[in-house]
Amino acid sequence: MGASQAYWNLCGTERWNGGIYRSVERRGDSLQLSADAFEGTAFLPPLDSGEPDFHWGRIKLKLALPKESSVRIYARASDDPEWDRWQKLSEQQSAGSAQSLFGEPKGSSGDVWLTQTTGRWLWLAIVFTSGSAEKPRLDGVSILADSDHMSDYLPAFYQGQDFTYRYLSVFTAMLQDMEKNIEQTRRQLDPASADTDMLYYLAHWLCVDGDDSEMELRRVLPKVIDEYDTMYTVEGIRRTVKRLTGETPWIIEHFAVDPNDPSCSDPELYRRLYGDDPYRFFLLLPQGTFTEQRQMEWFLERLEEYVPAETTPELVLLKPCVQLDWHTYLGMNTQIGEYVTAVIDESVTIHYDTTIGGEDHER
Repeated sequence: MGASQAYWNLCGTERWNGGIYRSVERRGDSLQLSADAFEGTAFLPPLDSGEPDFHWGRIKLKLALPKESSVRIYARASDDPEWDRWQKLSEQQSAGSAQSLFGEPKGSSGDVWLTQTTGRWLWLAIVFTSGSAEKPRLDGVSILADSDHMSDYLPAFYQGQDFTYRYLSVFTAMLQDMEKNIEQTRRQLDPASADTDMLYYLAHWLCVDGDDSEMELRRVLPKVIDEYDTMYTVEGIRRTVKRLTGETPWIIEHFAVDPNDPSCSDPELYRRLYGDDPYRFFLLLPQGTFTEQRQMEWFLERLEEYVPAETTPELVLLKPCVQLDWHTYLGMNTQIGEYVTAVIDESVTIHYDTTIGGEDHER
């Protein structure tokens, strides 16, 4: 079995040009059964293999089949590009059905093998049926260009048997799909080129927030391994908060304002402000970071996953404001109110007129 399988991929608006459609509409890059029809046929434009007596193999349809819907595939191959029935069909001189033109269908699923279909040119007809309001849709057609098949490796006596070919087609398809998946492994493991489903699987694999948009995941995942080295550091927490909120926080750790430090000018003030818990740190964010209480609660829940063990984050929302005294007017004697200190703990709310600062806060 060959290491790779070559396919013709028919998808996109330009690929459907030249086809004939009955009760089937072209919608963007897809073909869909008309909303008012229960059956429709897409006669696709002929495909040239470039080789006489070419053996056409496997056809895979990328389908969206709702309940009570089905699809049938008809195919014909020939070395002669002139097919009078196709000409009449193109000229709207014949109203024949796909079965009257092609004979019996080759299959009734999105994955079929074309047995005894040999010739340079290939004509395909796809019949959609639906018994519900939701209509089937065709997003693309893949046609196997390599005729590699398990029956090719059997003695010549068995190669021409239809039953043997059909029976081995099941295992050939399984092996080809495995080979294709193996070939696609490198691409699928790259966040820049992985399919959408695989991208979210990689995000789950790397413990990245699966609620992010696809564009955000493609940007974040290539750097996530390197970022794990600093995830639970101050820089890592700052980066995580920036990603979750869009704002860069100020982070104050306990040791940074240690009241027992000889350089601390007012130990009692810092004990009131930051407490005595060495495992607590403070996140200072602008008050407008969250538009509603539920959004802030979601942020705090998510933040628990990104902080070091045994540490507790304390969120402080800062509201920018200027407080003026009672007897103030726009004149020479305008007076600005003094700072009001506060203690940051579980039982105290930081009011709008509170400023957190050190010995140089008046600057």
